[in-house]
Amino acid sequence: MVPRAHIETLRDVPPELVEPYFAEVQRLAAAVQDGMGAEGTFVAENNIVSQSVPHLHVHVVPRRRKDGLRGFFWPRSTYADTAEMEQAAASIRAALAHGVSM
Repeated sequence: MVPRAHIETLRDVPPELVEPYFAEVQRLAAAVQDGMGAEGTFVAENNIVSQSVPHLHVHVVPRRRKDGLRGFFWPRSTYADTAEMEQAAASIRAALAHGVSM
């Protein structure tokens, strides 16, 4: 369950929403890994400092060995075109629909 109410930082999440929120983060991280054919994922959540969107959210980044991740900075790349972007989204949606193994 992702909170629909505006929550700005992790410390603002009501205790009763912590477990369902992180259960959904876990499910999405598994779907990104499976859908993108990645070896793993990097999950990041920022609070206040450098938080470009003042709303609770996580970044789920597909990971591969020697992919260039350094600390909390990952190499950014763009999709070749809209079709490639839509294919990536469809692959993640399919992994979510089929259920992912934890």
